[in-house]
Amino acid sequence: VNIGIGGSHLGPAMVCNALRDYRVDNIKTHFVSNIDASLLDNILRDLRPETSLFVIASKSFTTAETLLNANTIRAWFEQKSGGKLNVADHFLAVSSAIDKVTEFGVVEQNIFPMWDWVGGRYSLWSAIGLPIALQCGYEKFAELLNGAAAMDQHFLETPTLSNLPAILALIGIWHSNFLGATSRAVIPYDDRLSLLPAFLQQLEMESNGKQVDSSGEAVEFDTSPVVWGGVGTDAQHAFFQQLHQGTIDVPIDFILCRKPNHEHAAHHRALMANCLAQAEALMNGTQNETDPARLMIGNHSSNMLIMDELSPFNLGALLALYEHRTMFPGAWWDINSFDQFGVELGKKLAKNIEDEIEAKNIGSHDPSTTNLLKYLLQ
Repeated sequence: VNIGIGGSHLGPAMVCNALRDYRVDNIKTHFVSNIDASLLDNILRDLRPETSLFVIASKSFTTAETLLNANTIRAWFEQKSGGKLNVADHFLAVSSAIDKVTEFGVVEQNIFPMWDWVGGRYSLWSAIGLPIALQCGYEKFAELLNGAAAMDQHFLETPTLSNLPAILALIGIWHSNFLGATSRAVIPYDDRLSLLPAFLQQLEMESNGKQVDSSGEAVEFDTSPVVWGGVGTDAQHAFFQQLHQGTIDVPIDFILCRKPNHEHAAHHRALMANCLAQAEALMNGTQNETDPARLMIGNHSSNMLIMDELSPFNLGALLALYEHRTMFPGAWWDINSFDQFGVELGKKLAKNIEDEIEAKNIGSHDPSTTNLLKYLLQ
């Protein structure tokens, strides 16, 4: 059970889901991130303390959501085991704050350190990837790293006109700063990549959602678009109508595997056909259509990324591709893609409001927040 949030959750959860075909026998992997206890209860309901291993992932070991979940799980563990099992034997931690972790009850030899300068959304390659190694075995985790290293090398050495991350980044800059696109959809035609849009949403929007440049001056152009998406044919029946005939133009990244991970040839044939058909329809639209309601003007942009198969190596290369595709525009716009001060304000205010709710004593707020608190405290 991985206990984390943000980059300490999204990356490992996404990769473990994507590489579920490579999981070690008899190991089930769970992820706790949200502080909504309904998620926590749903996971704990099927666990036995004697066969459970918990990984607390927090670089600073001060992340409020992670510590709340970790303390609740530790209390559950102690209560369910009746004091017969040691916390030290069932809890690991990934952190740079060794003293705080040992104070919690994790012994030092069960702490996997990480560098304090590694941003969460870029951290799955570090010890934050421990759940991946536990689920798939270290050999497969190493293959994931090797795929990323190969893409790093490609980005470092390849001239711009043949450099895949640079090309995708420049296309994105063209869409945002010249064509006025405010969002980009990521549509993997592979259920194993169902968590990829959410991972890329954090990667890009937390990195490049900035309003000042490195000198503190206001930027004069749009930076990160809204990144969103869905999976394959499910997405077609959800929001593709807007993509084809809506008034807002949305560039798309399609992601497809040439080889399936199953023996159902008809399913994979239909999956590939649907992916290619959507890209073709978005580009060409309808020709000679006399009914305005059926008219699709086409000329909608998309990228098509195809992997031979979804192996650990190829997944590593794909994720590194998107990391460099995120950093490149940040350098182009002269913004810092590695801080996230916007995340901190809400967390600071939440602590104050939580104290007020507990004390049933409302402090100084704007009229909207004050009246919402009054209603919640009735």
